[in-house]
Amino acid sequence: MFFSEKINRGLPALAVAVCIAGCALHKTPEMTKMNFTDPNNYTGSDIERINAAIRDSRETGGIVRIFKRKPDKKSDRDFWLIDAAILLPEDTTLYITNCKIKLSDKARDNWIRSANCIVGNPEVKVLSNIHIIGEGSAVFEGADHPRATGDSGKTLGERTYGTDAGKKNRSQKGDWRNIGILLARVNNFSIKNLTLIDSHAWAVSLESCDTGLIRDLHFKSSERVMIDGKMERILNRDGLDLRRGCRNITIENITGNTGDDLIALTALGKTVFKSGVWRGTEFYGGSTEPGALDLFNISIRNVRGYCAGGHHIIRLLNNSGIKLYNIEISNLLDTSPEGIQAKAAIKIGDQIYGGSSPLGDTFDIQISKVHSKAKNAVLLGGSLKNSMISDVFVSNPAGDGVVLQVESVKTDGVILNNIKTAGKDGASINTVSSFFAAQQK
Repeated sequence: MFFSEKINRGLPALAVAVCIAGCALHKTPEMTKMNFTDPNNYTGSDIERINAAIRDSRETGGIVRIFKRKPDKKSDRDFWLIDAAILLPEDTTLYITNCKIKLSDKARDNWIRSANCIVGNPEVKVLSNIHIIGEGSAVFEGADHPRATGDSGKTLGERTYGTDAGKKNRSQKGDWRNIGILLARVNNFSIKNLTLIDSHAWAVSLESCDTGLIRDLHFKSSERVMIDGKMERILNRDGLDLRRGCRNITIENITGNTGDDLIALTALGKTVFKSGVWRGTEFYGGSTEPGALDLFNISIRNVRGYCAGGHHIIRLLNNSGIKLYNIEISNLLDTSPEGIQAKAAIKIGDQIYGGSSPLGDTFDIQISKVHSKAKNAVLLGGSLKNSMISDVFVSNPAGDGVVLQVESVKTDGVILNNIKTAGKDGASINTVSSFFAAQQK
């Protein structure tokens, strides 16, 4: 296999890991006096320096601090330009302090991923204690000319942008390398105070992660961008995605705009597949253990943002017998500017992506304090049981409150309270779907 083909297949991060172990990267005398490692004290490419600092952080309690890049003979820029992913092992705290980390046009890889995601290795070991913390202005940015964008259902050059489109020996589909920050099977983690700009697909994706805090994230992306004077389309630019098996996670203080759903909880498909391959937008193939793929105990609060692509702000989606439950959503403010309107501020279930979940698989959902400008404040595309939706205000007089996507959607034990739409005459009127209301009788 030619090296260029290896680069295409996502091995740059693996190559970096090998290089780190053998490259002549040296520590300066100052390093022995610090209780953290700093990539500025290393030589090599930007990604080699960052990953070497992470390797040596075993001697400093796992603490790494990335400051602005110090100009050197190679470049006078003060931001980090990486060709492959930053790899985080367990027991690592990574501080990004008043600096920017940007993917280069050579990269076809993540900004960051947990180090248990090893290309070609089907075993994804559980890791613990990984923390990614921004201090001051901490920015991650996508490439100026991304090699690939979108999820695994998109073909480069047809539906979504990518400079690898049409090139020999290079995958023509998106995959998990397009995710910005990817953590798989990580327990006790946090991601805090980051600005995430122009991700190549989902900005953050968690797979089977347990016990975490995600807060103070600001997203900035859209579906259409100007590249070299031409308007291009980049799909699947979600903000934060929680995939199969995630549980016990708090999400709070989320702002900004994304091309696709701002926050999505998606537990789709019970098929267990081989981990560590390019076939999809999930790295971890899953588990056959009963309940292992269920998604539950998630709190989402204080969200101020919108979907620039007109999709959804928050989305809950499960099927194939995977359960989604004990979800709390509160204080959602739709900030869509004039000319942009989401299909729904919150959507639960769908009739596509493998079909809707049966009644009883999506339950114990509490939604409160929603200020919506969307066509539908809460759109039920699938079943819902033993849940409550309250204090929903639709500021658009043409919008609706709680609506069934189709009449076949089933509900049971759902409480509706104080759901209002601003009338054109200034009066508040109840706009709960007549289909939905009939099922509650």
